[in-house]
Amino acid sequence: MNSFILQILGLLVWALIASTEYFRFSPFGWVMFVTVFYWLLTLFLLIIKLARGQIRHIPWTTVVGVLIFNCTAALLYTSAAVVEATLVNRGVKGHHDFNCWAASTFFAFLVSLTYAGSAFFSYKSWHRGDE
Repeated sequence: MNSFILQILGLLVWALIASTEYFRFSPFGWVMFVTVFYWLLTLFLLIIKLARGQIRHIPWTTVVGVLIFNCTAALLYTSAAVVEATLVNRGVKGHHDFNCWAASTFFAFLVSLTYAGSAFFSYKSWHRGDE
């Protein structure tokens, strides 16, 4: 369920940035890279999860790998959202780019919080010993 939410929100951030003239400001290249990279990785993990079906026994290496993935995704998405938030004021209020940048900043922070929540639950699963 969480992967579906991350897919939708990540795609929304990606689409909002891609619909603007993001190439005018080079820091938006970082935002686009993080957005596309983690969207594709999350899609890959979602496909693996769906292909395996319901697994009763998850090896600890998989749980630790997902924990590391979620932590790095939360950190890099947060950095991308901060970069995006600092550039929003360069746009003209009411202009299409400004509105999309502001909306994508909000959703980028939301995605980073979702990844952080996933990291927390991965840690709890690992700490409990669900191996």
